[in-house]
Amino acid sequence: MKISKVLCAFLFLSYCTSMSAQLSKEQIKERKEIQKAAQADLSKKVSKAAKKEAKSMKKAGWLVTPGALPIEKQLDRSFTMQMEYDETLFPKYIMAEAMSIGETFDAAKMQAMELAKQNLAGQIQTEVAALVENSVANKQLSQEEAASVTKSIAAGRTLIIQSLGRVIPVIEVYRPLQNKNKEVLVRLAYNSDMAKAAAKAAVRRNLESGADGLQQRLDDILGW
Repeated sequence: MKISKVLCAFLFLSYCTSMSAQLSKEQIKERKEIQKAAQADLSKKVSKAAKKEAKSMKKAGWLVTPGALPIEKQLDRSFTMQMEYDETLFPKYIMAEAMSIGETFDAAKMQAMELAKQNLAGQIQTEVAALVENSVANKQLSQEEAASVTKSIAAGRTLIIQSLGRVIPVIEVYRPLQNKNKEVLVRLAYNSDMAKAAAKAAVRRNLESGADGLQQRLDDILGW
């Protein structure tokens, strides 16, 4: 999907808008107009990419269930959500995808959803582990404290999955196989702030008893 230049421009303009309090009214108006144009251009690029991807998926035999959005619309929504950023320019959503095969559509979908949630939990674990490693590098946590937290993270995938709130299915397609089984593909979106909350709940529950001080420091260091 060739949208990197447009995306970079959009992110730069988003940052500039966040600094608007330091600009004159004329400058603020001008920047907003430029940002609006960049968003419109980005939307066109996303829609074009969605149509191209939908054509490829249809050729591969993917279908939608009756009443579901067309593949083009599902992909357009997915790509758009992937391009959404919060006020700090971090992705607003994390995305996870999974496929499964079953004798019925419902059975395959249920399994695919579970696998996608496990994928989400794995991404959350990886992100928290990276933050912990960075805190050690910055001497905010000792090696021993980091080891305790890392152990909690490693043991916390099931708890993270249990702590997940409302996941957003953005893509849900299937294709019939020659043996009459159904193959289902799902892609989920999950709010990044909710992901942090799920990680926090899992880590705190897994930390060894008596580590209240570490829990509070971890909250401060990771911005929880």
